Amino acid sequence: MIAWQPEVVFVERGLENSRILSNVRAYYPSVPVHAFEPPLPMPPKDFAAAKRQLVIQRHRGSFLHHCPAGTTGLVCCNYLVVHLGANCPFDCSYCFLQEYLANSPALRLFANIEDALAEVAAVLRRHPQRRFRIGTGELIDSLALDHLTEHTRTLVPFFAAQNNAVLELKTKSASVDGLLALPASENVVVAWSVNAARVIEEEEPGTAPLAARIAAARRLQDAGYRVAFHFDPLIALEDWPKAYREVVDLLSASIDPRRVAWVSLGHLRLSPGLKRAMRERGRGTRLLAAEFVPGPDGKERVWRGLRLPMYRSILQWLESWDPDIPRYICMEPAGVWERTFGEAPSDQEVAARLVGRAP
Repeated sequence: MIAWQPEVVFVERGLENSRILSNVRAYYPSVPVHAFEPPLPMPPKDFAAAKRQLVIQRHRGSFLHHCPAGTTGLVCCNYLVVHLGANCPFDCSYCFLQEYLANSPALRLFANIEDALAEVAAVLRRHPQRRFRIGTGELIDSLALDHLTEHTRTLVPFFAAQNNAVLELKTKSASVDGLLALPASENVVVAWSVNAARVIEEEEPGTAPLAARIAAARRLQDAGYRVAFHFDPLIALEDWPKAYREVVDLLSASIDPRRVAWVSLGHLRLSPGLKRAMRERGRGTRLLAAEFVPGPDGKERVWRGLRLPMYRSILQWLESWDPDIPRYICMEPAGVWERTFGEAPSDQEVAARLVGRAP
């Protein structure tokens, strides 16, 4: 369980009897709760302070979106994301939410998950021949607040019943008790962002340590779940070969590769707005000191002369662990794929390799 707790809770009128608010009251009985009519109350301007202002609301509009990696000039895995909340109890120094949610930084949880799944179900019915990979962890950690939302109680059985969709729950927590209380499904993959231990300690405050993430993944494997791992964002540390080899060694020592659905790699990506937000908050000072070059999506990355050796080395270590684990790189142009894998697959080919692997 993470140390985060709200300082104040705002609940949209009509949701006073929601499961989320009931759990919030049980876990944080002394935290004040205020009902409101939309629009949202103005959050504090300070981003960290806003994270402690919890808003429970109905989401209006579309829940399902295409991953922003689908940018012209980049190879994409055709990943879809369903938004069940916005903002995160963690506060990673490089998090894009500092820019993306700058004007609405309160931590929001959406209570109308049934509407979200109705939208997903309609898309799945319209495209019965296509296999979808859908995640919940873009704007909020998929599991860190599951003790409040209990969204997994609804998500897991829903996706277990689908013939053409796989759900990915992506997290930096070790909060898996809710999942362990449910029957595992081959259609549900639980994924961890992993990084060098030093990066986690220095740049990812509030998140679970690397060893705790891997231990949680093993617990879920033992319960019948498939797991996945995302080496993202890779940081060009001076001792990166040693630092990231240690991560692969820890995985290979604990995780059954036959129950790993996929592994991705992606380098640190910073938009001009995110770099500005980080500087204003005094975050990620060491990360910002690196030499960056602009990419086709307007974001900056370290130059290819650093990215490519890191990709090739980590992919080689992963292949030595198990050559059958599907591997891909995230938000990179075709030229980087060609110089890393020797090919530049289409978006459809990448997606088919990930969701088409036999369990």
